[in-house]
Amino acid sequence: MTRALIVVDVQNDFCEGGSMGVDGGAAVAQSITDLVGHGRGEYDVVVATKDWHVDPGDHFADPEVGPDFVNTWPPHCVADTDGARFHDSLTVAVDEVFLKGRTTASYTGFDGGAAADESILLGEWLAARDVTEVDVVGIATDHCVRATALDAHEAGFATRVLLGHCAGVAADTTEAAIVEMVAVGVIVE
Repeated sequence: MTRALIVVDVQNDFCEGGSMGVDGGAAVAQSITDLVGHGRGEYDVVVATKDWHVDPGDHFADPEVGPDFVNTWPPHCVADTDGARFHDSLTVAVDEVFLKGRTTASYTGFDGGAAADESILLGEWLAARDVTEVDVVGIATDHCVRATALDAHEAGFATRVLLGHCAGVAADTTEAAIVEMVAVGVIVE
């Protein structure tokens, strides 16, 4: 069996001090680095996703109305900005980065195209490397980690979410995400 680690959106804008900072984001960046080390750790492949917004339409809230934090959000992870960069504490070697949300809202890494060739999506890339199992970590447990884990499971990968290496936005939505993931067969540890 081939195992992959999917590191979801550990970007400056999602860590403390960012435009949509999540409490514990910087600690998660460090914990993932500690988990993997500077190689691949126990994983055959390590990939990461990034929100990479160029013009995501109404994903960014109208400044006059403000965000509803369900469908509309403050501007974040604008392509080629400091906010879109990985947090400095995330220093793992990744085999590929998958960029999502260029022109639409996107919560799952499985929408992401490879930075090297955006026509190659995450699921295809993993399948081409005979990956059968994935661990999902990152930010935020109740949004993009949840969506990525659900899509990984739906795509047929044995999927595990490592909560000790994730940060959620809010306790209630994080708990709901955990219940949803477990209900479909995602292992949450």
